[in-house]
Amino acid sequence: MLTLVTERLTLVAATLEMARAELLDRQRLAQMIEAEVPDSWPPPLNDANTMRWTIEFLETHADGVGWGPWYFVARGARNALVGVGGFTGLPRGDGTVEAGYSVLEAQQRSGFATEAVRALVDWAFDHRAVTRIVGQTLPELTPSIRVLEKCGFRFVGPGYEDGAILYERLRSQAPGATRKRA
Repeated sequence: MLTLVTERLTLVAATLEMARAELLDRQRLAQMIEAEVPDSWPPPLNDANTMRWTIEFLETHADGVGWGPWYFVARGARNALVGVGGFTGLPRGDGTVEAGYSVLEAQQRSGFATEAVRALVDWAFDHRAVTRIVGQTLPELTPSIRVLEKCGFRFVGPGYEDGAILYERLRSQAPGATRKRA
């Protein structure tokens, strides 16, 4: 199981089996990620269509684990699934990956999205093929914009989807990017 650990979260990269369980058997997903899956699951802007996209992506790309969704598990007396985020596929030929994220409404404004996105950015930039990470949101989603800004993304203009705006973070902006490497 591919995981990232932050101060309060364990991020679990979705596998094909996990994605199928998320859609069809939430109890099985809870067992696999070792966390409670709340009745309010999934978070905003995620639904059966995004779950089916994940299944199709992982069926098509056996090497795609990590380049699709990651489950955000808040650690505590009872581990709980609080959000999901990750990437919309393998790095493109120009080195770009697109990131996205969503947190359950009851858990929003807790810093979970920022904490998770920072870990995902670091993970992506650990791969030489990635030189640019983009994220898009709607202009009225101020909390989402703040997450991107806190994670070092800069506004670049219109997004790919109708009405969306685009932010980017370049590898050259990553910590240590100006250091000489041995």
